[in-house]
Amino acid sequence: MAADAVQRQTVLSLRETIARIEDQRLPGSVRAASAADPAGFRRGRDETSRRRVLPVGIPELDVVLNGGLPLEGMTEIRNAETRDAGAAAGFVAALAVLYQREKKEKGSLAPVLWISQSLAAQEAGQPYAPGLKAHGLDAERFLFVSVRTVKDVLWIAETALSVPVFAAVVLEIRGNPACLTLSESRRLHVRARAGGVPLLVFRQAGEEEASSAFFRFQVRPAPAGERPLPGGSMLCGSIGHPAFHLLVEKSRAHAPLGIFLEWNAHDCRFYSLDERRSAALQANDEPADPRDPLSASAGRSHRAQPMGRLLAFARAS
Repeated sequence: MAADAVQRQTVLSLRETIARIEDQRLPGSVRAASAADPAGFRRGRDETSRRRVLPVGIPELDVVLNGGLPLEGMTEIRNAETRDAGAAAGFVAALAVLYQREKKEKGSLAPVLWISQSLAAQEAGQPYAPGLKAHGLDAERFLFVSVRTVKDVLWIAETALSVPVFAAVVLEIRGNPACLTLSESRRLHVRARAGGVPLLVFRQAGEEEASSAFFRFQVRPAPAGERPLPGGSMLCGSIGHPAFHLLVEKSRAHAPLGIFLEWNAHDCRFYSLDERRSAALQANDEPADPRDPLSASAGRSHRAQPMGRLLAFARAS
């Protein structure tokens, strides 16, 4: 017992020493934010009033987000399978539109920086400027960077967050790379908070794992409805606004099972699907046949377990 206690104390001392060494290498503003709150969050009774947020406009979602999307700090968005990357990218682009519009309303024409790992672009493609413009984003103030390694992605993101000129920074990676651990996640989160910039970590085909993000969403595609006509009717056979099935995996409030949203690029805002359609989509989300439609990959040792309420879990990488 005594030996275990000594080993535990030694490990804690080493961790404190490493933390001090890493902290000395950070800029002064980041050190101040880290010293104010070692965990990267602001605590206290007036936490909601201190945290700057951007309301989404969907009451049930804003309640889960404690008022809205954070205007400083990290938010993580992931899709479970590569085939869902298009829907997740559309959701991330919609969030970037909201952040850019918020800056524009305050008189700042701030650009959006999208940093992508080349492997992610090879699997799901790159953002298309005319499509981004049709989605509501100011394509003339959109910067796209593609680099080969995740370390380069992290370096560019940390550098960009040190210069608070962007409406939002998007960090797109593939899967769960080993170099993006909880400590790197915390560094990015603290830098984003110190610079007052929202950071969107877009994880393609990644599994959920511990991070310092305020919130984590899993995005699935949802069937789009028909296009509405001015008279209130629907254009039969048409394709309406893009729709998303949003699962809130990490938050400080109780999250519903799933929220169905559609993005209106003309109004630059989300709309909640009507209750009847949401109930139908929720029922159709679970197939009648519980068996998997495809066989397991030969190189995979086990299947991902159903998501539940976990206190802790091992790293996916």
